[in-house]
Amino acid sequence: MDRLKSPARLMIVSDLDHTMVDHHDSENLSLLRFNALWESNYRHDSLLVFSTGRSPTLYKQLRKEKPMLTPDITITSVGTEITYGNSLVPDDGWVEILNQKWNRNLVVEESSKFPELTLQSETEQRPHKISFYVEKAKAQAVTKALKECFEKHGLDVKIIYSGGMDLDILPQGAGKGQALAYLLKKLKSEGKLPKNTLVCGDSGNDAELFSIPEVYGVMVSNAQEELLQWHAENAKNNPKIIHATERCASGIIQAIGHFSLGPNTSPRDVTDFLDCKLENVNPGHEVVKFYLFFERWRRAEVENSEPYLASLKAACDPSASFVHPFGVEQSLCDTINAMRSCYGDKQGKQLRVWVDRVLPVQISSNTWLVKFNKWELCGEDRRCCMTTAILSSKDATSISDGFTWMHVHQTWFDESEPQDQSTWLF
Repeated sequence: MDRLKSPARLMIVSDLDHTMVDHHDSENLSLLRFNALWESNYRHDSLLVFSTGRSPTLYKQLRKEKPMLTPDITITSVGTEITYGNSLVPDDGWVEILNQKWNRNLVVEESSKFPELTLQSETEQRPHKISFYVEKAKAQAVTKALKECFEKHGLDVKIIYSGGMDLDILPQGAGKGQALAYLLKKLKSEGKLPKNTLVCGDSGNDAELFSIPEVYGVMVSNAQEELLQWHAENAKNNPKIIHATERCASGIIQAIGHFSLGPNTSPRDVTDFLDCKLENVNPGHEVVKFYLFFERWRRAEVENSEPYLASLKAACDPSASFVHPFGVEQSLCDTINAMRSCYGDKQGKQLRVWVDRVLPVQISSNTWLVKFNKWELCGEDRRCCMTTAILSSKDATSISDGFTWMHVHQTWFDESEPQDQSTWLF
């Protein structure tokens, strides 16, 4: 949160499975649409929060499987763990709050007396969360009996049933809603309360998010019965909560537009960048647009015509250089010229390119230093480059006229370096 010096223009707090991430979308198109929208329009002045029932272990696994962005804040284990940044630095203040009136050993002991409950994997058992599976038909009766049992022993706990099978037992003060309330209180105390907050969910453990006053909410079109029932009983007349007509991340984009929270046209929905004239263009939009064109060129989704390449070169300073991740330096214009030979080479091969953590810093009146991670996925081959670019705004008094690329430098991220580097261009 220290990245922003003033209140976030927008804070999105989203569940992951079947909300931000659509497991029925093999091409991950809705997620990629959101990624492009966020990095081009929001990353520089807004906050992205993932709030998931997954443990940190399963959360990290999902990041390896799907083209997900890096959030500013991660809430895992059904709101019992709050961490910050890519390094997942824990919030010790939240831990202290949850430790109050929590007796994990006694909860485990009493829960084990219910044969209807099947303990989930070890990775899902966390300091402030005990997780089981239970059949849907037995869930209501078991939940009632558990509550009576815990009350007899003076245990102040919360039981959450979601997903048609998951039953989580947490401290009473825990949960996705309480974690968000804690974050908002913390941001307010720092003078950084977001101007708008949008919460997004699909299942029962997301219901608490929609109970936080002053937030906007979207239940994605594929929301489960348990969340829709909660809404009908508790928030049916709340105009700040909608049931989207679009699935998952596309429903989140729809809600941004519905509540007028900011731009909601993803660059992936723009068919021709040559005709794209946007207000308040920022370095993030320029970076997203550049690499999205690269993807479309190699997938043969744009016409193989000189005007496109000429447009790219026109956005490059004649002396601009490009340092490849394997050490070779050449003219950026020459690198663009080399694209002629790779037109359509990934047609039908499901190539996807996206950028993450696009963070621009203005270093002079018309010059920007932009750092980001550039990802490329083709089949099972997944590569990432840490990238630094220098961009100059064409008009020092206004950045709405676009940017000129001055320099690009890439280095391999972790173990991303491919064996065959001959086909690597950008």
